[in-house]
Amino acid sequence: MSRLGIVSAGVFFMFPLMAHAGDLRADANAVFKPVDPSNVSSIVKNNDITPAKIDLGRQLFFEPRLSKSQVISCNSCHNLSTGGVDAGPVSIGHGWEKGPRRAPTVLNAVYNIAQFWDGRAPDLKAQAKGPVQAAGEMANTSANAEKMMQSIPAYVSAFHAAFPGEANPVTFDNMAKAIEAFEATLTTPNARFDKFLKGDDTALNDTEKKGLRLFIDKGCSNCHNGVNVGGNAYFPFGVAQKPGPEIISQTDKGRSKITGKPEDDFVFRVAPLRNVALHPPYFHSGVAWTLEDAVGIMAKYQLGQTLSADETAAIVAYLNTLTGDQPKVQYPVMGASTKDTPRPQP
Repeated sequence: MSRLGIVSAGVFFMFPLMAHAGDLRADANAVFKPVDPSNVSSIVKNNDITPAKIDLGRQLFFEPRLSKSQVISCNSCHNLSTGGVDAGPVSIGHGWEKGPRRAPTVLNAVYNIAQFWDGRAPDLKAQAKGPVQAAGEMANTSANAEKMMQSIPAYVSAFHAAFPGEANPVTFDNMAKAIEAFEATLTTPNARFDKFLKGDDTALNDTEKKGLRLFIDKGCSNCHNGVNVGGNAYFPFGVAQKPGPEIISQTDKGRSKITGKPEDDFVFRVAPLRNVALHPPYFHSGVAWTLEDAVGIMAKYQLGQTLSADETAAIVAYLNTLTGDQPKVQYPVMGASTKDTPRPQP
């Protein structure tokens, strides 16, 4: 037999089956940690998290004028009302261009080892710069983004408050730092699973506990562990057999494009599973519209077997307990454009 583990892009990885005895909570606490919003400032490097910086980042996260068309904002693809992602199988960018991958969720992204499915951005501030300048996303330039922010008095004041002591704080780099500060607050504590980890026996029902036991014993937790139940390692999509084009693109080779190593072909960052029930479809290709389908696909391509209906249902029930309190974010009112603000471009 094999152990089951969900790995990169939500896929399962194969491990030898091992017996797990003892207390379920003790076993779970050995590999998982509850979400703790109080510690995010220690995770973010080279960027002090302050209220002024968070407030500026919140405005910039919703700011469509950072895009060439002045239509697309960070929230367009990482919608905070739909689990931190958009609603389609792949993201739509400038000129209605379809992206090659499903947008990863921004919720709890501060806990990930790196950002993007291929891990090409080491942190959230590096990630914030990418979509603004990507031709198929916001299609802007750093210079044009700076010009927009510098042309609006409300932004100039907000940047001075967020970056005190800097003579000219309205920069592309500081934009990214502010967005990182805001995104670091987008955590989802108090999931029922977290309450169980902390000692509440009634937080999970019997089916959900069975699913958790299967998740550990089958091997899912070998890849999906830690605070974010994933997001902290890289694994290939396809172990028992490589998925066909109906599941993943045969030309998107994932991490090997970043590392240049053939062994990284079709390797992706492990999908974090926090709030996974809130943001179908699944995988970096966005082809599975239910958790049941996702579990079945992964069992086939990673394990080479079919799970029973009861096993699938129990694992899905457990995954539903990973939904935490959603961020309470007030939609910002931004400063008006001026005569010096760049105009939208097609």
